[in-house]
Amino acid sequence: VKTLFVAIMNHQAESDPKGKFRRASARIRRHMPSNLPTLLVLTDPDRTPDPAALALRMPPGTGFIYRHFGAVNRTETAIRISEIARRQRLCFLIGNDPELARLSKADGVHWAEADMTQSRHWKRSFRVMTTAAHSQRALAHAASLPLDAALTSTVFRSTSPSAETPIGRTRLRRWSQ
Repeated sequence: VKTLFVAIMNHQAESDPKGKFRRASARIRRHMPSNLPTLLVLTDPDRTPDPAALALRMPPGTGFIYRHFGAVNRTETAIRISEIARRQRLCFLIGNDPELARLSKADGVHWAEADMTQSRHWKRSFRVMTTAAHSQRALAHAASLPLDAALTSTVFRSTSPSAETPIGRTRLRRWSQ
């Protein structure tokens, strides 16, 4: 993890939401490594009951992180999403399951913060590897590993049920130095 770039999109309704995404994506792209997507979508079984259907709606270049959390149908779902990802030109990552990522021919793995050190064993196996990092210490640890990006949250206030107390821009900037 070499660079920290935070993009903030205005959440107001717009008459051209696809255009808004394209413009934001173009701005972000100038600052990011070419192997990383400018938009990331993360799933979970509770809030994303049909992740394949969601993948079908994503624009090309989107990063799609399938977090199965042990779902019974995870292998079939991962293979289906992988096929969609190839057709839609998505960057497909499997959450914390390198074996399933390999089996489904995903582009990579998104590691849980507690398991990010495992990335060392898989560094030549995938095109992209990311991790969750929710503290300054975790970000520093991620920087020492063969990872392409670290995702941190919650930066801003959110109404999401899983959102914790936001860390804010100032603290995130301090963590990244």
